[in-house]
Amino acid sequence: MASALPVDAIRTLSEQHPKPSNVHFQYGTAGFRTLGNILDSVMFRVGVLAALRSKRLDGKTIGVMITASHNPEQDNGVKLVDPRGEMLEAAWEVHATNLANAATTDAFVDALDAFVKTAKIDLSKPARVVYARDTRPSGPALIAALEHGFKAIGAEARNAGVTTTPVLHYLVKAINTKGTKEEYGVDSEEGYLQKLSTAFKKLVAGKPAIPPLVIDCANGVGAIVGEKLGAHLGDTLKLLLHNTAIDTAGALNHACGADFVKTSQRLPPSLASVLQPGQRGCSLDGDADRLIYYYLDDRGQFHMLDGDKIAALVAAFIVELTKSAGLEGEIQVGIVQTAYANGGSTKYLAERLPIKCVSTGVKHLHHAAEHYDIGVYFEANGHGTVLFSSDTTNKLSSHQPSTPAQSTALNHLINLTQLINQTVGDALSDMLLIEVVLAHKSYSGLEWDSLYVDLPNRLVKVVVPERNIFKTADAERRLTSPPGLQAKIDELVHRYEGGRSFVRPSGTEDVVRVYAEATVRSQADELAFRVAGLVYDEVGGDPAKRPAEFL
Repeated sequence: MASALPVDAIRTLSEQHPKPSNVHFQYGTAGFRTLGNILDSVMFRVGVLAALRSKRLDGKTIGVMITASHNPEQDNGVKLVDPRGEMLEAAWEVHATNLANAATTDAFVDALDAFVKTAKIDLSKPARVVYARDTRPSGPALIAALEHGFKAIGAEARNAGVTTTPVLHYLVKAINTKGTKEEYGVDSEEGYLQKLSTAFKKLVAGKPAIPPLVIDCANGVGAIVGEKLGAHLGDTLKLLLHNTAIDTAGALNHACGADFVKTSQRLPPSLASVLQPGQRGCSLDGDADRLIYYYLDDRGQFHMLDGDKIAALVAAFIVELTKSAGLEGEIQVGIVQTAYANGGSTKYLAERLPIKCVSTGVKHLHHAAEHYDIGVYFEANGHGTVLFSSDTTNKLSSHQPSTPAQSTALNHLINLTQLINQTVGDALSDMLLIEVVLAHKSYSGLEWDSLYVDLPNRLVKVVVPERNIFKTADAERRLTSPPGLQAKIDELVHRYEGGRSFVRPSGTEDVVRVYAEATVRSQADELAFRVAGLVYDEVGGDPAKRPAEFL
């Protein structure tokens, strides 16, 4: 007979982590994320849920990461990682939300009982989890609540300590593939660092010495793992780490980090006297899963190299390598973007490889990239990776090159499969990937930037009473509701050279986001505000309160 839930243990420990009243928790793409000081009950319940997920999957190891990524320091969050290092299966997001919102211990136990029956979970199966956290001050207390969840259900739990989100994803896959032909690597942070640095050294062997790289660590956990990576790389690539104040209150992601650079489109103030014209710099975010590059030109002007620029650089290089290896026609390289990708990048890439546009959100991009032999995806915010299908990996290991040049290119591709963290966007892995391409192409930031010219663009938020009346289709590029609004947008767009605009409701707040592009900056701005004006009028906004920029 299958085991029963250890209800007494769950009750006793649950009482120590009561759910705050008047708070509704929601598991989304980033897991649960809100103020760190109200997450105690969520952490306990996620501990129980992670163990049940493992039991449901025959004792495979599930990951739990406590982080709020690029959010301010007072926030925190938690997300579950499935056995191959991928995000939690979408169907379980609803279960996570339901369990987190049970008002009392009794309600939680009842919800668990019902869930175990509907999900057909065999409680006699083992439960295994690996967990980690970033550097937030709220982390230790939340870890303690999570561990109570593991204890309540008797899970076998491994603490991976303070590390980056991508390292935790790597560990999950490495643990679950250990001893199989898909073995991903040694299941430790040291194994991760060894794997990346070894592949990097092979890929840049024989290339001219690489100049040092300035890295903004966002005063987050990337500073810790980045320092260890620097030690592994040695003189091959000198890492100049800045914003490493992980113990300074309020410093995390403050006026620094990938999100700051992307949204304010300028250098972190702390790097103003550090970065020299012509020197490469990059910013990680608070948990090191996003990356934005930049450089100053000879006039000291700032130039940002975002996720679109990274995708263009990397995808074109991989296409070249597959051709050079004699695998053109055998291995299809494809790229996945969202509607937010700059039109300049889309045009550049569409001339070189198949391209697909999907709805916003990492899970949509990752899933679509899996359909290619080699799938490249990067969001404009700098989160992305490259996926090699198992067929492709097998093809690379069995392919017989017919010339020395083919052999060299083939080895580069094989080493790229080791350098790239294929489980999730990984700022440190992506950084090494970019440095490899720049070394192979002898590019500075300037040459990379000139692969294509970004079309001027503008993003505007319109506050609306009810965002759910806005429905989209065609990967969020066209509105289907409210009726007639898309036709008005189309009519406006046609008046602008290189014009493009789309409208989509926010997933988290009552606003509608308006994106617009045109060949001239002033026209992109004007188009964005005019489309925003159409949206404002559509929801019956008071003409007297219509924002001035919309007029």
